[in-house]
Amino acid sequence: MSDKSITMDQQYEINKLAKRLRAGVGKAINDYNMIEAGDTVMVCLSGGKDSYSMLDILMSLQKSAPISFRLIAVNLDQGQPGFPKEVLPNYLESLGVEYKIIEEDTYSTVKRVIPEGKTTCGLCSRLRRGILYRVAREIGATKIALGHHRDDILETLFLNMFYGGKLKGMPAKLVSDDGSNVVIRPLAYCAEKDIARYAMIKEFPIIPCNLCGSQPNLQRQVIKDMLTEWNKKHPGRIETMFRAMQNIVPSHLMDTASYDFVNLKSDGIAREDGDKAFDKEVFSAPLAVNFTN
Repeated sequence: MSDKSITMDQQYEINKLAKRLRAGVGKAINDYNMIEAGDTVMVCLSGGKDSYSMLDILMSLQKSAPISFRLIAVNLDQGQPGFPKEVLPNYLESLGVEYKIIEEDTYSTVKRVIPEGKTTCGLCSRLRRGILYRVAREIGATKIALGHHRDDILETLFLNMFYGGKLKGMPAKLVSDDGSNVVIRPLAYCAEKDIARYAMIKEFPIIPCNLCGSQPNLQRQVIKDMLTEWNKKHPGRIETMFRAMQNIVPSHLMDTASYDFVNLKSDGIAREDGDKAFDKEVFSAPLAVNFTN
């Protein structure tokens, strides 16, 4: 958005949006201890709105943070036909941020292995993640920052419930399965609509993923549409569901590995996680949170 076209009221709204996103990222970093003094954070940059916004906000926070940490923007060029190779290097050069471009032709592998008409996201993601883990070790990164936001996290929860039969989401911080890398998601508290608006205002040079975008009826898109419809009919439901992911009660679920149901016995001692089935359960309406203000 050109500065000449921005009114004072629009600038005020833009400043509020930037402040809200920055505050969300800062809170997520603090809540989960995502970035520590001396960290080298590998910021995974895809060329999409989310990763551009993440890098922009992290660079902003880096300037005022009470600790010192290093940012390295890393892009994986997967060999997709027509990929504009010059866009990201030119943009990153203009920012003056340290960066690294990795060229690995995973596109050909995915197209060869996955039958025509089948979803490619799973294999593409696994190949990409493996390469990024390797690169993180090579450059000495202590943290790997991914651009997943609040909506991605909720969508993953429902994807796992509906299609995987498990209560599993996408945490804000975790260790990779080989124990070598710490993965962080600084945008975990940020709404996708805010990020989309921010990316438009900042005029990031978006590079669309033709491989993913060309696939109809993706399961994730089905879930996204469902959540969007729910939120239209019941404003605030998205926020309530997200809070639920941070307020888990294992004693009222069914996982014997998470709660010792086998050895559970009455002992006459009152307990917070005890059954309240004989009391009337009271539910309040979802708290409507306006993320546009």
